[in-house]
Amino acid sequence: MHRVLQLDIQGTPQAWITLEDAATHYATGAVAWEDGAGPLATLRGGWNVQSGRQSQIVVHPIVALRGMSRRNLFDVPATVTKAKLLVRDRCTCAYCAQIFLERDLQVEHIVPDSRGGPYDWMNLVAACSVCNARKANRTPDEAKMALVYLPYVPNRYEAFLLEGRNVRADVHEWLVARVAKGSRLN
Repeated sequence: MHRVLQLDIQGTPQAWITLEDAATHYATGAVAWEDGAGPLATLRGGWNVQSGRQSQIVVHPIVALRGMSRRNLFDVPATVTKAKLLVRDRCTCAYCAQIFLERDLQVEHIVPDSRGGPYDWMNLVAACSVCNARKANRTPDEAKMALVYLPYVPNRYEAFLLEGRNVRADVHEWLVARVAKGSRLN
């Protein structure tokens, strides 16, 4: 499935959209600029009787739309999912520092859920089942288990990298170029 990265006119990621949605933006003149190493697809339409030419829309993998967002998108936090969290933490257990397959990791609350710990980026880390069971319903200090890395809230560009499993290399590079140098996603 081809997905197109939709940006606002300033280059802030807004959404992953379908090829068809991108074609609609092109057809209505909503695309201000485009980027990417080359076209993602060329969609062909009907034939013009007068000119004898077939209509076509060339869709690029990154499109910026005209107009401004009504909301500062950097104020919108990325939603937390297990898949995104495991990518953020590079499938590394926060307590033993071993790397695991995604299926062998759990989402672990630093401050336990039963003690009011929120389900958010700053209170969740990846943990293997052994460490998660050992820590149990305690804080890391109470369990005498130090975190080997600190959690953080991904910025807007990182959030789009965390979402995209099948991202074209040129789109991936475009997003990575806008991520902070100290990010785990570099």
